[in-house]
Amino acid sequence: MSKHDLVVVITGASSGIGRATALRFARDGANLVLASRRDAVLRQLVAECQRLGAEAVAVPTDVTNSAAVDALAAEAVENFGKIDVWINCAGVSVFGTVAETPLADIRRVLDVNIMGYVYGARAALEVMTDQGSGVLVNVASALGEVPQPYTAAYGMSKAAVRALGVSLRQELALQRAKRVRVATVLPPTVDTPFFSHAANYTGRALRAMPPVYSADQVAKAIVRAAKHPRPEIVVGAAAKALVKQHRKHAVAVEAQMAVLTENGQLSKKTGSADTAGNLYTPSPNYDAAVDGGWHGKRRHGSRTLLVWLLLAAVGGAVLWAVGSSPTQPVAPAKRRRTPAETAKMTTITQANLNSVRRAVKKQRKAAAR
Repeated sequence: MSKHDLVVVITGASSGIGRATALRFARDGANLVLASRRDAVLRQLVAECQRLGAEAVAVPTDVTNSAAVDALAAEAVENFGKIDVWINCAGVSVFGTVAETPLADIRRVLDVNIMGYVYGARAALEVMTDQGSGVLVNVASALGEVPQPYTAAYGMSKAAVRALGVSLRQELALQRAKRVRVATVLPPTVDTPFFSHAANYTGRALRAMPPVYSADQVAKAIVRAAKHPRPEIVVGAAAKALVKQHRKHAVAVEAQMAVLTENGQLSKKTGSADTAGNLYTPSPNYDAAVDGGWHGKRRHGSRTLLVWLLLAAVGGAVLWAVGSSPTQPVAPAKRRRTPAETAKMTTITQANLNSVRRAVKKQRKAAAR
């Protein structure tokens, strides 16, 4: 099939990863059906894609409305006769402790991030199974593998997206639909407006926790998944290392993640009033960029250094946690740690994090010279 024949539906297309993905497909000359809640922003994106040589249509859609998602699929078929690729990319988040986050906001995150994907999967796969081929790409997150504090609803939803992908692949295999594929993409922290759009009940301003990757790097992985689907694709060396370490040493990695989030994601200097963000109403039209101002494209060197330092930091915590020396085989812990031991491990983790920070700061100064 010629790439110019490709028909691609993208939800959450107005900003961030979804917008970057639309622009990448547009450069390839694909036929695009772009969906989000912001009609004016979608029209601007359609014009931009057309300037790049693609055919594109805008379909304003709230993915929590199953009828609207079915209408999105019907619009794609009516305009282009088929659906080759469907990308579930719409997503929202809320930051806050489980105890302090409004229950309605937790439900809304799950509704958008889980049910929105379910509606999209049902609509896409109905068309794809009828036509005998197609690729569904679900954008999850590395947090679906390694959750963090303050974003329980988001982590739950992304773990559910991973499970959805597994179940769909199993069902398609049982149906012998060999040419209908499902891929799940797990991005790391990405430089998008996500953090300015999110609901926030922490009382502290949100920051993109390093290492930060560009939205275009994730878009590149999504396009690759659409053309050469694999069950799961983890984007970036940092996320791959984190996932690998978590599967081997869950307790140590989770302790490290807690400290990283506390110190790297929530500002200690800048406060924030409680806000529901874009959970119930779309973000302003002026805030519809690919990037979020976190300079993901300019931090490749820092990311590379940080990956290796984090691995060393986690490794040190693991060795202490299981009571092993560096020259001895690592064995499972035989007993529950006391509160004092847990506090000591947290102190080690914090010391490792401080070492990472100092090394990255030193490298950035050297790069600026």
